Amino acid sequence: MKSYIKLIMRIAAVFVTIGSIYLFAPWQAAKLYLTPLPLTIQAQVDEAVNLGLDGIIVYVQTSGQDAQLFTSGWHDRDKKIPADPSALFKIASIGKLYNASAITKLVARGDLSLDKTLAEYLPTLKNRIEFADKITLAMMVKHRSGIPNYTDHKDFSWSERAIGGDSNLQLVLDQPADFKPDSDYGYSNTNYLLLAKIMTKVLGYEHTEFIKNQILRPLNLKRTFFSVNDIDINELMSGYYVGYDNDFKQLEQGYVATAEDVGIFLRALNDGTLFTSEEQAIYSSIYEYEHTGWVLGYYSIARYHKDIDTVVIQFVNTVGENTLTLTDVVYSRIIRVLKRD
Repeated sequence: MKSYIKLIMRIAAVFVTIGSIYLFAPWQAAKLYLTPLPLTIQAQVDEAVNLGLDGIIVYVQTSGQDAQLFTSGWHDRDKKIPADPSALFKIASIGKLYNASAITKLVARGDLSLDKTLAEYLPTLKNRIEFADKITLAMMVKHRSGIPNYTDHKDFSWSERAIGGDSNLQLVLDQPADFKPDSDYGYSNTNYLLLAKIMTKVLGYEHTEFIKNQILRPLNLKRTFFSVNDIDINELMSGYYVGYDNDFKQLEQGYVATAEDVGIFLRALNDGTLFTSEEQAIYSSIYEYEHTGWVLGYYSIARYHKDIDTVVIQFVNTVGENTLTLTDVVYSRIIRVLKRD
């Protein structure tokens, strides 16, 4: 009886997914979802570009095996430079995994407390952010603070403003909370802007140096950076928005890394090698173990698939219209190929 119910649920899930694609996605995504799986991951990556994505990088690493990298399309569309598996890429909100890991290590060291409030750490914000004296560090990490998301503000522009920074914080000061602390979930980039400020204040130096010393260097991640200003811009994959000729690589949008570096980090995050047992318990209580990232021109997916003990990272340098749905379908098909094989 249980197996019959599971079968019905799987069939229903397929119909819901197909229905969603037809309702919200371009016909290419619907067609792709229903098309038989290709023989190889490379064939799937090539198909993604044929359907309109400018460039794609996929990293696959199964436990006990060497990592594999697959590419198709353009690193730079205008200069006709092919996609490069070792290219740098803007990973956007995947960076929150690194910041949450740093918070974890600081809590384990006793430098931070998950129960202390925003007002205790940043007293000048007590009367500028609603409920600052009730919002705890844990609530900010978990996106349960109710603090408005600055990227949702009417005056925020992805093409004109850098990610983070005090100018963006100004957009949400003196604004009403989205909800009372810990009463709901609301994804907010402001939470992580404030967490970065708190870490820097407590440490007495830039929190990015702590992340370098405690996370990047121990994992030998030499191709992970915090800004486009730290890299040779030619090594960064170009980023495009459907309908525009612009290349958005010059915009300051936070973390930059290779697919391999992100894959190594994600494996360490999930298999426990990044943390002590105490740190692992803390992290498990406050944040997730996978993430996606979106900024203008760039969409990334970083996930660990426990059932096949495999890390899969996907970078696509085309956003806009319904490309996210198409990209998600491509990723899901790659996972199906891996599970089939």
